[in-house]
Amino acid sequence: MAEKRNCSFCGKEIEPGTGKMFVKKDGTVLNFCTNKCFKNMIELKRVPRTTRWTAKYAIEKKARLKASEKK
Repeated sequence: MAEKRNCSFCGKEIEPGTGKMFVKKDGTVLNFCTNKCFKNMIELKRVPRTTRWTAKYAIEKKARLKASEKK
């Protein structure tokens, strides 16, 4: 059975048989759930940590808030 993968940009789980796979020249494989994620990372060269609707942004924000509470 096919395994579920995570989107390389937003972090959502991708169902088998859906999404887009991008292979870079160095051989690394990037999986994307939608064309929106693909365009943001590859064409627009955006960083997931600074894009508000991604899971990686939420993790980073939570860490920043936790660090500011300790001060």
